[in-house]
Amino acid sequence: MSIEVTEPRLLPVPDGLDGLRLDVALSRLCGFSRTTAAGLVDAGRVTVDGVTPPRSAKVHGGSWLEVLMPEPDAPPPAQTEPVDGLAVLYDDADLVVVDKPAGVAAHPSPGWVGPTVVQGLAAMGYHVATSGAAERQGIVQRLDVGTTGVMVIAKSERAYSLLKRAFKQRTVDKLYSALVQGHPDPSRGTIDAPIDRHPSADYKFAVVSGGRPSVTHYETVEAFRGASLLDVRLETGRTHQIRVHMAAVRHPCVGDLAYGADPVLAKQLRLSRQWLHARELGFTHPSTGEQVRVVSPFPADLQAALDLIRAQS
Repeated sequence: MSIEVTEPRLLPVPDGLDGLRLDVALSRLCGFSRTTAAGLVDAGRVTVDGVTPPRSAKVHGGSWLEVLMPEPDAPPPAQTEPVDGLAVLYDDADLVVVDKPAGVAAHPSPGWVGPTVVQGLAAMGYHVATSGAAERQGIVQRLDVGTTGVMVIAKSERAYSLLKRAFKQRTVDKLYSALVQGHPDPSRGTIDAPIDRHPSADYKFAVVSGGRPSVTHYETVEAFRGASLLDVRLETGRTHQIRVHMAAVRHPCVGDLAYGADPVLAKQLRLSRQWLHARELGFTHPSTGEQVRVVSPFPADLQAALDLIRAQS
């Protein structure tokens, strides 16, 4: 990876980044993509308290990073092809809330060649905030490619700043529906277990000692033969958080083969992805201060699977 550099920059590590991998912390601190951050570390362009560590090294609050900053890359040409199934649920001058379909990523990333929410909004003529890394402009939250539902994107710079802060401070109400295998005991509870990258599978995450704090609240709303429909609320927003936490307590999301779900049950219910849907999103509007709550109905494949398991029970 070739990176043009300018003058070195000295940056303190804030306490909020304590314990993160160096490449992740650098990405968040400077607004780089993680690929750019990793490239800088691998090229020896980053020192921590005078030492040149690997990208996997953990940083600590109060340490000092010296970074040979890269020249800003020109953003790639925007794709503007429409994204099938992407629907707008709410729209005003500050933000747009969409109903994200399955098979669509939140934003472009290395290795992903499929459609994105950013692409779909551009095709519909939307202009989003320019804050954030080039490929993530306007993005204040993400959903997994295989997860459907409500997602908010900032259109104004003020909205971007305030919504990012709201997600960080956990004042956004995020309600998911999840169909999981078995019957969680207790039927209502909290999973408080740290999450980090899986020790042996790059594409997965896992409950890992020393990982990032992660808290999931769940409640059973309907029980079936061999499965349960849950309401799930997130305090934190880690990658794959619900999938990882439910798998960790041996109740993986139905259809989530990557995290140990039963392929036979998935086939019976005609599922090709995890049964997980971001159903509601509630937040304070960044300009008016009013409460906004947006709801997404179950998509056709999840509703069909739910109807089948109800019928079988």
